[in-house]
Amino acid sequence: MRSSPHRRRSLVVTGIAAALLVLTAVIVWPDSTIRVPRGAAPDSLTMKSCSYDTEDGSVAADCGTLVVAENRRDPGSRLIALPVVRIRAASKPAGEPVFRFGGGPGQSNMDFPQASRLTENHDVVLVGYRGVDGSSRLDCHEVTDALQSSADMTGAQNQPHTRRAFERCADRLQRTGADLTGYSAVQRVEDMESARKALGYRRIDLLSSSAGTRTAMIYAWRHPDALRRSAMISVNPPGHLFWDPRITDTQFEQYADLCRADRACDAKTSDLAATIRSRVADMPSRWGPFSIKKTNVSILSQYSMHMNGEGSAPGNAPTVIDAYLDGGPGAMWAMSVLADVTLPSSTVWGELASFAMIDAPALKTYYGRGGDHGSILGNSSTDFLWGGPEGFPTVWPDSPDNAEYRTVRPSSVETLLIGGELDFSTPPVNATKELLPSLSRGSEVVLPGIGHTADFWQQQPEAGTHLLTTFYDSGRVDSSRFERRPVDFTAVPVSMSLIAGLLLAGVTGLPLLGLLALVLLARRRRRRGAPGRAAGRWIRLLGTLPLGLAGWLLGLLFAWTLAPQWFITSLPVVVPGTGLLVGLGVYLARPDEDPDGSNRTTTPILVLLGAWLGALLGAMAGSGLLIPATAVLGAVVGANALLAIRTLRRRSPLAATTATAATAATG
Repeated sequence: MRSSPHRRRSLVVTGIAAALLVLTAVIVWPDSTIRVPRGAAPDSLTMKSCSYDTEDGSVAADCGTLVVAENRRDPGSRLIALPVVRIRAASKPAGEPVFRFGGGPGQSNMDFPQASRLTENHDVVLVGYRGVDGSSRLDCHEVTDALQSSADMTGAQNQPHTRRAFERCADRLQRTGADLTGYSAVQRVEDMESARKALGYRRIDLLSSSAGTRTAMIYAWRHPDALRRSAMISVNPPGHLFWDPRITDTQFEQYADLCRADRACDAKTSDLAATIRSRVADMPSRWGPFSIKKTNVSILSQYSMHMNGEGSAPGNAPTVIDAYLDGGPGAMWAMSVLADVTLPSSTVWGELASFAMIDAPALKTYYGRGGDHGSILGNSSTDFLWGGPEGFPTVWPDSPDNAEYRTVRPSSVETLLIGGELDFSTPPVNATKELLPSLSRGSEVVLPGIGHTADFWQQQPEAGTHLLTTFYDSGRVDSSRFERRPVDFTAVPVSMSLIAGLLLAGVTGLPLLGLLALVLLARRRRRRGAPGRAAGRWIRLLGTLPLGLAGWLLGLLFAWTLAPQWFITSLPVVVPGTGLLVGLGVYLARPDEDPDGSNRTTTPILVLLGAWLGALLGAMAGSGLLIPATAVLGAVVGANALLAIRTLRRRSPLAATTATAATAATG
């Protein structure tokens, strides 16, 4: 029997919705292209022409795959693959190539849009970090989940959960074949050395930043003859892969002095550091009905204070200062929410743990001495990175590679240390006192008004480029083009108070609009009957998408009010409201019932069940912040699918014959 037009249209609606869900799943789960080529040998490199995106646009480059042993100490180690990119120098002949080491730990080494600032006279080479960029990635969803599902991210009650999450992650990774002791800073250095040899370079220059400077130090200690010059930005000497609260407080004092010199800031407080200290100590636990997670606020404050210029996400130093001086509880709540959303998934936790184990003894000493002794922000940020005093060093395997490189060693490599005067993460005083004396050919510049690495690249870029290229080309250190610029305490891209207002408007306004839309749709149906077939199809397919979003926000409102341990994309937050509002929307936009009124009871139940099941499956198929989107699409597919099945059964010849017989029997 030929399908009816209505049946075909119902199948088309369901098919389009299903295709949208499949397309979203493909976007969420991209296939990795970094694999070990068949038959590849250790330390082999294959390259081909490609392009690379820089701040000056896309440029010609060479891209390839470097194959290395996962653990160079083990002759039987499995092989892993790392990406390699070389951006060619514009001039010929060129100077020594620049190998770049980005920060972290747990961050990619392949994103460097500023490469174009150095390619006038130098090749720029990027080699992926093992455990992050290559075929073996040390993701720890267990740790991310433990941080997200907490009533306070580094509160005392959550720290044991975080430690156990690291333990479970280490066990899982090792069961799947990973040798975690192979992901050390030393073996990262040997990856770079393999790439240097495979590319045919006799000597290279290094450009490192933040935690990447530790890699550059070890490179200079192990292979001094392979290096010509090394420039380190935001230097992190051994023993400093955590924040010393005493040094952080001295950085706050610098900002307090700058605040006194700024008329607008000085009018708000007589002592900025003291004001922030009191606001942290007396932080409220709620903003109206919403819970404020105190340690979340402290962690986000530490991270955001790294920069004093514009463009930092989730903030910068003026944004934090504005929140403490002007924001009130609403601003603190916004910081708490932003920390929940951004920080737990901001790093590859397994790689961070493997790399950071080099400083585990220093951390143990720090906590053994009592840790924080009453600083402004306390231990929260260090607890966040390490899992607290009983964190991952107690359960994560330590690499034998680390033993030789936990203290400063002398180096004869020509080295330039670049520090930011206002750097909260790697204060230049550490490099001045601990690393510079060990450099027989070392120099240091401390840049006024500059914070952490991003400030160096974003503020006064011409001066920074001149400093680096002059050093690489001639060995001279020329920071004369840097100007002392006052900190702009009004450089607040978006205030935390405004963010709080927008979040409040979103989680209350959109659900109210969704409920209003359902009321209007129900009223229209009661007065004028079902929408036309075409209008009904588009309402069920596209009109229910914003209803699903409104349903998720209803769940979010509940979590922020009564269940702060529920993350914004957890199943209890996403599925119930999404399925309810989508199911109601599909049901109200359905075609007319049979004239005898049959199926009025079972149809809404089936449609709602389909929406909830689809939302659940869609949420489970999604990843990260895309989970609400996949849940909404799943709910639309599920509700329309069961409605279509119900409609087809009701309109089939067998169903019609049965209904006629039933009518005759009762007549």
